Amino acid sequence: MNNIDDHPLRRLNAAGQSPWYDNIHRSMLEGGALARLIRDDDLRGVTSNPAIFEKAIAGTDEYDDAIRQALAARPGLPARELFFLLALDDIRAAADVLLPVHRATDGVDGFVSMEVSPDLAHDTEATIREAHELAASLDRPNVMIKVPATRAGIPAIEELIADGIPVNVTLLFAVGRYAEVAEAYLRGLERRLDHGQPLARIASVASFFVSRVDSALDPLLATQAPALAGTLAIANARLARARFHALFDGPRFARLAAAGARPQRLLWASTGTKNPAYSDVLYVETLIGSDTVNTMPPATWTAFRDHGRVAATLDTGLEAAEAAVAQLAGLGIDLATVTERLEAEGVAAFLKSFETLLAALDAKARAVASAA
Repeated sequence: MNNIDDHPLRRLNAAGQSPWYDNIHRSMLEGGALARLIRDDDLRGVTSNPAIFEKAIAGTDEYDDAIRQALAARPGLPARELFFLLALDDIRAAADVLLPVHRATDGVDGFVSMEVSPDLAHDTEATIREAHELAASLDRPNVMIKVPATRAGIPAIEELIADGIPVNVTLLFAVGRYAEVAEAYLRGLERRLDHGQPLARIASVASFFVSRVDSALDPLLATQAPALAGTLAIANARLARARFHALFDGPRFARLAAAGARPQRLLWASTGTKNPAYSDVLYVETLIGSDTVNTMPPATWTAFRDHGRVAATLDTGLEAAEAAVAQLAGLGIDLATVTERLEAEGVAAFLKSFETLLAALDAKARAVASAA
């Protein structure tokens, strides 16, 4: 694309979908890469997770100087506290770079997300407490606190929205669980309204994971229904979109919207293509619609910028999506069981990344201490 104002990422925004970047690391902030993505590609937000921070902090030497400085100021600083010191500095820096986007979009976009500790995924009260601590420590209007969509996460989401804290709900795989998340968001807004608190600029996204569904189902379909391979993740997302319309197009939300509330946008996560037989932009091109977000890992971002096609694809093919999902039961595949397993695996994977990161930080701290 020769025209910087007409490449696919910019046209994605024009189609009503906000492109966010699923990556963060210190050199990206200090070297100006994030600012360039905003300027050149009209990037609208950034997401992080424990796996991303593990790769950035434990997998590079970008943070070594900051680690040495932190330990010189506070010898014996525990690895967990050291992680938050490093990560929160990155989140604040990203939020500051994104603040003009936040202002230009009237608070719709320009967010960066920071996740609560993954070992709190099944503890409602601890999640609420840490979310408040993170929000207070970050002290930026354009930071979202990520909360996993576990059973313990649902009441935490309601409480945090009622308290006015922006929330990115993560690790969503099932349409039914998505509906519970959206209901929690609505209840939180209703509590604010009933207490005379403002609803304007209360922001939330529901991060619905896509490609992992195909990764889980494709092996089960390979012999029984190979034509369905690579279609169920998109079908599942379209059913979530239908539920979004059912929840946010009716009178219940209209009452909240009249008081200034905004819908909780669906955010398509896990949109990197894991099967090399599929298009590298499959999970972007097929899920384009208004009031949505797609957070892309770097390789997908670059691929879509280069050869992505923009068309309103999300609100089509609902009957075909319903039929595809309905076929699973006849094949002896229980989608609910698969999505429950994916949720559990997602929580476990983030916890493993977090523990690996803390172990690496502990080792780096010992190395710094021995060299002193």
